[in-house]
Amino acid sequence: MSQWIDVAAEDEIFEGSAIAVTPQGRDIAVYKTESGEVFATNNICSHGNARLCDGYLEGHEVECPHHQGRFDIRSGQPTEPPCIAPIKTYPVKINGGRVFLEI
Repeated sequence: MSQWIDVAAEDEIFEGSAIAVTPQGRDIAVYKTESGEVFATNNICSHGNARLCDGYLEGHEVECPHHQGRFDIRSGQPTEPPCIAPIKTYPVKINGGRVFLEI
């Protein structure tokens, strides 16, 4: 059964960057695009053991800091090799300045 979990204040996430959160022991990256949209994915790259919150966010793509593969943070789909397996995404909602993820 899924539930919405409060994971961060929206103003903790700077535009064009990401933070790591660990609701229910899951390692999740929460991103805020330069246009202010908020998305969430698994934080570990599907290609190697690298944290995506440490990667480079450009538009709706995050670049893995290890091998420079890329993922679309909206869908989790890989967009640049060597990444070929998608990463899990999580629904996000903002309420009262807080970021909630559906887990």
